Amino acid sequence: MLPVVKNIVRNVRHALIDWKLRLLVKRKPLNVVIGASDVYQKGWVGTDISHLNLLVQRDWETYFTENSIDALLAEHVWEHLEAEDAYVAAKNCYRYLKPGSALRVAVPDGFHPSPEYVNQVRPGGSGLGADDHRVLYNYRTLTDVFTRAGFSVDLLEYFDETGSFHQKPWDPEKGLILRSRRYDERNKDGKLKYTSLIIDAAKK
Repeated sequence: MLPVVKNIVRNVRHALIDWKLRLLVKRKPLNVVIGASDVYQKGWVGTDISHLNLLVQRDWETYFTENSIDALLAEHVWEHLEAEDAYVAAKNCYRYLKPGSALRVAVPDGFHPSPEYVNQVRPGGSGLGADDHRVLYNYRTLTDVFTRAGFSVDLLEYFDETGSFHQKPWDPEKGLILRSRRYDERNKDGKLKYTSLIIDAAKK
């Protein structure tokens, strides 16, 4: 395909997604997936970095008003942000969430006891997409990012320093995490081969 044609196709696609987003964000309740890559559950609005960059205030202002979002979901997004940008992204989410609403976040778990798992998900690791990972979080460091941004953090699934796995029941209707103990098929034999560190960060 010629470069000129490619540009036209790209611009048309971008305009169509923009038009679709402007319609979808009028939904009530307004549940938004960050970094969806076209994978999200019914009743949610999927976004991607081409239209909603977590760090760009203008992107947020284009589609949302402050205190307007009922729920946010980000599955394996924060590990792609530089450490200093993670806080900025959290603050932007806080600004646009309704009071009492929550952002559900899942990232690779730095305290996972499997060396193979850690080697896959660490920055520059062997796993798919790990070449773009910037931070490997554990429950302490991820909690710190969101509490500094003003959130109250509830830990849903995580490994601790001793390699013990902790979990509490969570409602998939409030944000489905596929890479989790329950929903990742790699765990179907009962062994926790792939889990995520999962939190709910609630706006006070």
